[in-house]
Amino acid sequence: MSSNTGDNNDNQLCGDGGGGSSSEEMISSKKECTSCDQNNVENITEDFSSMAILDNMSTCASCGKEGNSDDMNICNKCKTVKYCNAACKKKHRSKHKKACEKRVAELYDEKLFADHPPREECPICFLTLPIEGDESGFKSCCGKVICRGCIHAIRECEGKYLCPFCREPNATSAEEHIKRTKKLMDSGNSEAFNMIAMEYDVGGGVMGLPRDYQRALKLYLQAGELGCARGHYNLGQIYREGKGVEMDVNKAKYYYELAAMKGDVHARQNVAAIEGNAGNWERAKKHLILAAKAGLKLSLDGVKRGFMDGVITKDEYATTLRAYHERQKEMKSDQRDKAAKCEVNHNTLSTST
Repeated sequence: MSSNTGDNNDNQLCGDGGGGSSSEEMISSKKECTSCDQNNVENITEDFSSMAILDNMSTCASCGKEGNSDDMNICNKCKTVKYCNAACKKKHRSKHKKACEKRVAELYDEKLFADHPPREECPICFLTLPIEGDESGFKSCCGKVICRGCIHAIRECEGKYLCPFCREPNATSAEEHIKRTKKLMDSGNSEAFNMIAMEYDVGGGVMGLPRDYQRALKLYLQAGELGCARGHYNLGQIYREGKGVEMDVNKAKYYYELAAMKGDVHARQNVAAIEGNAGNWERAKKHLILAAKAGLKLSLDGVKRGFMDGVITKDEYATTLRAYHERQKEMKSDQRDKAAKCEVNHNTLSTST
């Protein structure tokens, strides 16, 4: 009985309404069946292969010759046109230049005006790191950036100046600071490059290094290339203020933009100011809104003024304000508030004495 059921099922799968067929008839029926997936596999595969070949074909923008996309020479800048060889690419360069530059600018703006990437978290409390630099600290022992709340907590609990992450005692001399930081630089720590650069930028800091703008510039550049947004921001500062170099607002703007794309909100605020001074109000507005949404109070104040002047709509202001408060919540904690209060009291006592 089970055998008959199996035969019936085979017939039904192939769309055969008859029953009780011989083995040869069943095989023949399956071969002729057009609705059975099993019999159409080869045809479907062939169709997909043909479609893939067609999809992978491109036309040379210069001579019109078709070829395989993977084998063709692409425009290195805009990535939108392909050529059958380098000669066609060179020949078409003058015709393509204007469209290429336009597309490159569009792609750059897409990256520049994208939402800010999420800010890094403190490795101890896992809350978003504060925006202001003096509310967190770089540790030369382990290379971590830790929020002021966690730094204060370990001092309060253990009564010692230890790193909250690796429990190493704080460096007690300029030489030890330099040695630790240079060791981190050897391992490619971008924040370490930025810290040494800041020491050369300011001169006479914690590490006791002399002021040297040229070395600072070189180290800031390395920090930025390794991924440190603050490195590119500080480069912008050097060119904007003309520290050891000729003042150049365009270069400053370029490095601020690189920092902004990495998430530095102060850099984006500075770009907004430069664009506003140049009369590029729409671009300035976009930068202000993005920086305010990322949690920068200074930018929110600018958005508020824009709203009052009628430059920014009610919806834009409301959306920005909500996002700002969300970011502020992510950065707040009782421990951080406590650390800030203790620091204010300490500074007051220091000033009074």
